[in-house]
Amino acid sequence: MDEKTFEALYEAHAPGLYGFLAYRTGDRALAEDLLADTFERALTARRPFDARRGKAKTWLYSIALNLLRDSARRSAAEHRALEQVGNHNATNGNGHSPHDQVEVRQIIMTALETLNGDEREVLALRYGADLSLEEIGKVIGKRRSTVEGRIYRGLKQLRLELSGDGESAPSAAEANAGKP
Repeated sequence: MDEKTFEALYEAHAPGLYGFLAYRTGDRALAEDLLADTFERALTARRPFDARRGKAKTWLYSIALNLLRDSARRSAAEHRALEQVGNHNATNGNGHSPHDQVEVRQIIMTALETLNGDEREVLALRYGADLSLEEIGKVIGKRRSTVEGRIYRGLKQLRLELSGDGESAPSAAEANAGKP
């Protein structure tokens, strides 16, 4: 890939990709690292982007999603290792919350943890990266109806977790969650 093509690819897709990664990780620094790794991998890919196989956007998101999954696996392994040596508190910090925003973010992240991985993934692609349902389907290799179902179930579960009353259901707009 030549420099001009790479720069155009970066300018066109970096902001949305960063939004997806920041939404998915809840950590801006990690999102920046994953964004850099995504474009590094795109630049040095053994099999460079082939326009006949799809769009550059879905190719980049697929790379980012794989890196995100790898990062989550590494983080989980580190967490387990720290627990085994009795140093669990090292990952939790001092337990003090300096701002209400941090508390709200934690509540939301905790609610997101109740979702299965597939639901968290499509919600991050939809609302963090602002991908259309068709684009999400291409990134994860599933049909649009599967993507819609995962978004619907994920939003329903989030609403139940955040409300605590168990009676809330997603609106029709949330259920559709797509772009025309």
